[in-house]
Amino acid sequence: MTVSAEKESGAELRALLAEADVMAADCPSRGVLEHVTSRWGVLILVALRERSYRFSELRRAVEGVSEKMLAQTLQALERDGFVHRDAKPVVPPRVDYTLTPLGHTAAEHVWTLARWTQDSLPEVFAARTRYDEARGR
Repeated sequence: MTVSAEKESGAELRALLAEADVMAADCPSRGVLEHVTSRWGVLILVALRERSYRFSELRRAVEGVSEKMLAQTLQALERDGFVHRDAKPVVPPRVDYTLTPLGHTAAEHVWTLARWTQDSLPEVFAARTRYDEARGR
């Protein structure tokens, strides 16, 4: 698979996806994984698990994300079909972000990973200490 899935259509795309192998450098799943498992992708999906958010609310909920990164990540997740953007024709403009069914599925998986990460912090910090001590740091 050397051609990007984004440039394929019809039968070519189906054939490309049938050969998908996440371990292959040119697998189309790599881009999706990048969007879903990026630091901000994970946190945005986790936040949207419970309810819809307006942009400014989501920025406050996901502490540390810049406006630019939030916008870029939401666009990528929307393009991949994980997030639905609902722009209401009112003044001032109102835009709500919610998870699609596919997004809910992905969010549950990354939530499991995020929760495991939180729960495993004592072990991770102990491993770091052992590693650093063994190397005289």
